[in-house]
Amino acid sequence: MKQKRDLKLVAALFAIAIVWGTTYLGIRIAVHTIPAWFVAGLRQVVASAVLLTILLSKGQFKWIGWKSLGRQILVASLMIIVANGMTTVAEESIPSGLTSLLTALSPIIVFLASVAFGLQKASLKGFIGVIVGFCGVAFIFRDGIGDLLDPNYKTGVTYLAMAISGWAAGTIYTKKYAHKSENLFLDLFYQFAYAAVAQLIIAALVSSSTNVSQWTWQSLMAIVYLGVFGSVVGFFCYNYALKRVSATEVSILSYFNTIIAIFLGWLVLNETVTYDLLIATVLIILGVFITNYKKPEG
Repeated sequence: MKQKRDLKLVAALFAIAIVWGTTYLGIRIAVHTIPAWFVAGLRQVVASAVLLTILLSKGQFKWIGWKSLGRQILVASLMIIVANGMTTVAEESIPSGLTSLLTALSPIIVFLASVAFGLQKASLKGFIGVIVGFCGVAFIFRDGIGDLLDPNYKTGVTYLAMAISGWAAGTIYTKKYAHKSENLFLDLFYQFAYAAVAQLIIAALVSSSTNVSQWTWQSLMAIVYLGVFGSVVGFFCYNYALKRVSATEVSILSYFNTIIAIFLGWLVLNETVTYDLLIATVLIILGVFITNYKKPEG
């Protein structure tokens, strides 16, 4: 039984790395013709519709109570509206490489916050693992680090900083304070539904252009992909893993997301894969190994 649970955890972690590694490409395609906040909101409309269908088919849809709803609204505000929403907006103005680099700061923030809130003990091994993994990401984009000083990217970098902070805070809250749910799909439905309404209201208020006739089918299909896989599959696996391993161990998968995003660039956009990428991959895998390695008992 324990082995089956371990296999489920490995599958969840693998799914997180693969699915969220593809979301950078999906977002870039979506925001090409659709305003960012509409992309973010419609993504959650798709996600909540999928979950509602599943819940109704299983007879599991129900009211969760105001106290539980309050928790779902808080988590959704941090991890979906702020983190996902701001990341989507940021990708309108800054390169995907820079986005990946800055997002890779998240495991370091989560690690430090986990130590501060008593979720895990401070360890040299954990700190070294996170730093080594980040160095791998930084190595890939070392030529573009100077972009941080580009005034044209100032707004995008600010949005991304807010996104990283929201994601880290949401991860810590979920790990420390959220009650263990008997039905994760039900909780996620309320999170996605609330986020969809909030983000579409924001979109209506801040989007300068809402000419639907200019939205391409490629962008619309990207939204469907983001809703089904980026939201439903990704968030389910993330929350499943978060209940079983430390917040740092789950968040460090963002390093693999960067690698996957780059390989997708090679596969879809015919971008060149260099020796730099191979060196960075080794550093990233080494960082993940150091953070997660535990000596065999006995």
